[in-house]
Amino acid sequence: MGKLRHVAIQVPDLEKAAAFYENVFELKRVGSAESPIGNAISLSDGVVNLTLLHFPEGTVGGKGGPDWAGLHHIGFVVDDEEAADARIKENGGAFFMQLTPYPGVDAEKKYKDVNGIVFDMAAHNWIQADAAE
Repeated sequence: MGKLRHVAIQVPDLEKAAAFYENVFELKRVGSAESPIGNAISLSDGVVNLTLLHFPEGTVGGKGGPDWAGLHHIGFVVDDEEAADARIKENGGAFFMQLTPYPGVDAEKKYKDVNGIVFDMAAHNWIQADAAE
């Protein structure tokens, strides 16, 4: 069974968005990355990882330009990537891309569902805050 463990939102201002989720929902900052493909701040409630993404001019992977905000993708943890890959394809989904690894960037496989919605699928969990806190 896959488990939803990651939601990625594209935002125009990483620090402003991170402060909002930290202050309103008391999410914990668990990571950050700056890379040629875009920048990120990861937050967590101990179960689900919320990654805020920003794609400055000249980076790839963003939607609608650097000032666009909205859902970018979601991520699922699975026990068996090969079996999940087969189920995705059997049910009308398709492989989309493999992320290039950069320091601080999880390099998951990305897929599209039957409506073209992008999601990650990985056998590893995303970085989380300590759920016991």
